[in-house]
Formats: sequence, structure tokens, C-alpha cells
Amino acid sequence: MSTIFIEFFNKNAHIRLNLTKDDMTKLTTHVLDTMTGLPAADMRVDLYRLGGDEAQFLSSHKTNEDGRVDNPLLQGDDFTHGIYRLDFHAGDYLANNGGSDFLDIIPIRFMIADQERHYHVPLLLSAYGYSTYRGS
Repeated sequence: MSTIFIEFFNKNAHIRLNLTKDDMTKLTTHVLDTMTGLPAADMRVDLYRLGGDEAQFLSSHKTNEDGRVDNPLLQGDDFTHGIYRLDFHAGDYLANNGGSDFLDIIPIRFMIADQERHYHVPLLLSAYGYSTYRGS
């Protein structure tokens, strides 16, 4: 495993980060509740790898108090190019946090094309809509 050294200098500090490829090449997510302006805690997120008409279940996670999954969803040898889907169980979360009679599971399909980059897929959620983007 190769190590990447990044150094920052300014008049008050000198910071050196030792990063391995696994630190930089991974899949992460987080969920923000735009109705409350707070992280969406305790939401289930399922990860699938897609191939043809098949969806292979890879893992299930829960968001923490910061709306993030504690560990990367994919990392190291598991972080490979392909098409993936994250299923955000928004209906269950919303039923426990103010309610909604509209959203249920929100599937987000995306591609990992560059195994040398970090992929971050955030979800911005409200009772009647959502958005996503490629984060960093």
C-alpha cells in the first residue's frame, strides 16, 4: 500500500497527513434533514452492486447522530468500478421524525469509474422531496 504525504504550512501551524490509498479511495454517504436543518440520524441505508438486471446486496448501514455512516460503505479491495445503488429508507425515518405520506425508499444509482478517487453520495431530504450530488 502506497502512502501519500500532504503537508500544509502557514505562519501558525505545520500539518502533515500520512494518507494511504484506502484513506482516499472509498465510498461514503451522509443524510441531512432539510426540514429541521439537522443530520438525519438512525436512517437505514442499503448498498447494492448492479449488473445487468441483477442487484447484488452488499451491506446495510445506519446513519449516526451526525447523519453519517460510521465506516466507509466500500473501501480497499471492495472499492471497484461499476454501477451501484444506495437505498435510503426515508419513509421509516420520516415516520419517526415528523411524518410524510409521500416518500418511502429513495434509490440513488451511480457509477464508480475512477478507483483512485473518493466517492461521496449525500442525500438532502425533506418530507416531499430530496436531492443528491457528488460530494467530496
